[in-house]
Amino acid sequence: MKIRDRFTLISSLTFSVVFVIASLITYFSFYSYSEKIVYNELQKTCLLTGIFYLEKDELPENQHLIIGQQFRENSLEIITRVYDEKNQIVYGDKTLDNNINQLKLDYVRKNRKLSFKSKHHFYFGSYYHDNQGDFVVFVKKNDTDFKTMTDRLLIIMILVLVSGLISIYIVSRVLSNLAYAPIKNIINQVNEIQATSLDRQIVSPNSKDDIQELIESYNNLLKRLSDTFIIQKNFINYVSHEFKTPLTAISGNLEVFAQKDRSSAEYKEMSEKVLENVYQIEDTMNTLMMLSGLRENMELNEIFRVDELVWDINDQLSASYHLKGQIQIALEVLNDKLLSIKGNSNEIKIALFNIIENAVKYSAGNPIKISLSEHNQQLKIVIEDQGKGISEEDLQFIKQTFYRGKNVSDIKGSGIGLPLANVIFKQNNIEFTIASKKDAGTTVTLVFPKL
Repeated sequence: MKIRDRFTLISSLTFSVVFVIASLITYFSFYSYSEKIVYNELQKTCLLTGIFYLEKDELPENQHLIIGQQFRENSLEIITRVYDEKNQIVYGDKTLDNNINQLKLDYVRKNRKLSFKSKHHFYFGSYYHDNQGDFVVFVKKNDTDFKTMTDRLLIIMILVLVSGLISIYIVSRVLSNLAYAPIKNIINQVNEIQATSLDRQIVSPNSKDDIQELIESYNNLLKRLSDTFIIQKNFINYVSHEFKTPLTAISGNLEVFAQKDRSSAEYKEMSEKVLENVYQIEDTMNTLMMLSGLRENMELNEIFRVDELVWDINDQLSASYHLKGQIQIALEVLNDKLLSIKGNSNEIKIALFNIIENAVKYSAGNPIKISLSEHNQQLKIVIEDQGKGISEEDLQFIKQTFYRGKNVSDIKGSGIGLPLANVIFKQNNIEFTIASKKDAGTTVTLVFPKL
């Protein structure tokens, strides 16, 4: 069942149940109240009957005439009877009534009054003490008017109930369509999104409700999917490039080598070239395994000086990128012991190399400052550049494998340097944070553990 139909059904049933219950309460309240009014009128008539028949010898004539007039006005459609101590009808209608028997007369004498309803009449009886003796006065009234009134009310309420249920269904249907409209809009937009347009955002009406939250969540999901596809594409490009070069070299050397017989020296030279390319493939595989967490750091930790790694990296990058004093190193550590740390020096050098190389690649020729300082008796390294920077949108994904920012332009890269550095720093308990602003530069902060 569709949400729209379910909403209509639930809302209609809910309002219908409430409406029916309210109608039943109203009807039975009116029925009970109407009965009470009838019995009150009969009680009044019962008293007038007793006074009219039994107080004639005690009341002045003019007062008795007034009572008689009131009695006749109130008993136009009412049958009255007065019973003596022997249960004989002494006044009023002399016809016997099967609904008034000795048990009911005795009950009235004991409890002073009694009211009940038969199939077609209302009855009210009361005890009346007079100087002539003790009497029981009974009056009864036909329930035709009462039934006519209650039946008419019942018909009206049934008509109102039916029309109300129809109105509730129509209103519920309209409201469900209005409530479902944003969802239908989302469904239509989602169906239009193809695998090639995952970066397309779902347009929202900015309603600031659950629908808006759903749209934002879905847009975030689409963005993550789009980023994942980009990462997969970068991964394929990286693996293809890293594996293709050594494999091409191996196959080419072997094809040339197989064309004629070779000497021992040539066999040895060829083996060294092939092994060099195999080692390159193995290094690539180790890097990928390290990124995926499949390869643990099995080498023993060693104590080494971090500043020496930084100077070595400076020399390597200066030679590779033909730098002329672009990297500025500031050593602000007073306690030389802080420069010595325990960890895997080779991996930490790879991580530092990637960080500093990124600063060189994206600094657009601007100076790069590397400062080594003390922070809470720990070594702190800050690498600052004034280059392209990283947008706030890209910064939250920058540590994901094969992710590259949108402003890298034609700068070569694989999206593997920062994620690899992040893994290495975690394995060696080094705090690693990145702060950046687009077109203003990037600051990388590393805090090393105490020795």
